[in-house]
Amino acid sequence: MTIRARFAPSPTGPIHIGNVRTALFNYLFVKSMKAEGKDAKLILRIEDTDATRSTREYEDFIFQELKWLGITWDEGADVGGDFGPYRQTERFPLYE
Repeated sequence: MTIRARFAPSPTGPIHIGNVRTALFNYLFVKSMKAEGKDAKLILRIEDTDATRSTREYEDFIFQELKWLGITWDEGADVGGDFGPYRQTERFPLYE
């Protein structure tokens, strides 16, 4: 069984400290599970359902800031993965 921790920020503005805290906790949890020899992945899903405020510019900013902090993810909109799509609006057909 794979442990899957998800971080789902909304790209409606610059990343804030609450986002960073959640991303860091999930990242450290996954890293600790991997250190114990468990299969664990950090998933970065973009919560872009606020169509009037969500932009790809803010999405890119989120990617850049997390990478600057040293937080990396195993699956996401920019890296792909087996359980995409990783933008919430692209998942709508799955829910219908």
